[in-house]
Amino acid sequence: MKKIMFNDRYGLTEAVLDGSKTQTRRIMKGKPLFPSDEIESTGVLGDEVQIIANGGESLITMKLPFRVGEVVAVAQSYRNCGGVNEDGVPMWDIISQRVGSTNAGWDNKMFVRADLMPHQIRITDVRVERLQDISDEDCLKEGVVKDTCKTYFNGYTVKFSHDQYNNILSSEWFRTPREAFAHLINKVSRKDVWQENPYVFVYDFELVNSHSLR
Repeated sequence: MKKIMFNDRYGLTEAVLDGSKTQTRRIMKGKPLFPSDEIESTGVLGDEVQIIANGGESLITMKLPFRVGEVVAVAQSYRNCGGVNEDGVPMWDIISQRVGSTNAGWDNKMFVRADLMPHQIRITDVRVERLQDISDEDCLKEGVVKDTCKTYFNGYTVKFSHDQYNNILSSEWFRTPREAFAHLINKVSRKDVWQENPYVFVYDFELVNSHSLR
């Protein structure tokens, strides 16, 4: 099983786990397509995507990081994998028995094992598009939050918490979902990536049943 990482600073792992984030964009690595390229059509077959671009002059076949139907572990540090399994055994005890108590994964999710993660997602769809082709609806699927409580702000945010009355608290508010997502992707990917407008893989996914370690 593979693992996938979401940004914790902007609450994206939490959004995946509570079901409010159901889509993610991943920038194509290796620059197989350039901003000047124009995609004519794409087709997904298993773990590969074929891209026809530039009026049929370019045929590109790429390996997909994740394929449709694949179940992928949501990476969390071992320290954040609390709770107990179905037998009432603390998850921390089970993980400690498997990897030891000094493993780097306790504080850094880059080093965790996928098979020890308690939550998984299933990839339900994948497509290729430019970053700025995102719709307002997809911005919300990406984790942008609308203030549904009738507060003074009445806008969209990407980093949030709630007060005692369930109003969204944030120091970063935007007028539209796209403005909020542009800010988010520049923070979690790299500076000015929104302005560069690269081609991306767009993954739709659903949260599946938690995995109970024994």
